[in-house]
This record gives sequence, structure tokens and C-alpha cells, in this order.
Amino acid sequence: MSDSIFTKIIKGEIPCHKVYEDDKTLAFMEINPIQPGHVLVISKKQIHLWNLPDEDYKAVMATVKKVANRINDILKPKRIGLQVVGVHIPDHAHVHVFPFGNMNEYRAVTYQASDKELAKIAKKLRF
Repeated sequence: MSDSIFTKIIKGEIPCHKVYEDDKTLAFMEINPIQPGHVLVISKKQIHLWNLPDEDYKAVMATVKKVANRINDILKPKRIGLQVVGVHIPDHAHVHVFPFGNMNEYRAVTYQASDKELAKIAKKLRF
């Protein structure tokens, strides 16, 4: 299997706006966010979420919780949304974590964020 875009980000071959990293997970700004503050949490293993070993699955979900709490503390949204979609990068576990206020915002169409916008929000959210 060839490296996914996420594996290339983990290896540093593709840049990202990192928010959090540990030995099993990486969290960084989504370049096509649903809402400003949209973060992707990925496993460092290139495998579908439901096929992750339990220890790695728990690590992803622990990071999701940390990131959600950080978004809540810093951006103070009404709600935090989670999505496990796996359509665009189906072979690499990832969870979308983002702030929203109502169902229209939750279901909003993604937009292309500027590098400047991503850097600014990442700086606020970085652990």
C-alpha cells in the first residue's frame, strides 16, 4: 500500500498546522474546514479506524477528547462536532473535530482556508 496523504504529513513530507502530537496520534488543522477551528485527529498507523488495534483506537479517541476540550476552552463554541467519515482518505484512521453552533453549521459545505487563517487558529489551539 502506498503512503496516504496523512502518512506523508506524519513523515514531514507534506506540511501541516500541528495542534497536538504524541507517539500514536497527530492532530492538525483541516485545510478544507466545515467551520474555523476544524481539526483532524489521525492515527500514526495507516489503517482504517475500525481495524486499528484497541490500544491505537483508544489513543485516537483520547486525542479527540483532548482536542475537543481544547477547542471548547479556547474558541468557546456552543457545541463540538465529531465526524468519522473515511470517504476521502478511507485507508487511514481519522476523526474530524470542529466547533459549531447549530445544525446548519454542522452540515456546512467545506471551504478552502487560507494558510494564514490556519496558522492563526493553530497557534491558539496548540498544546
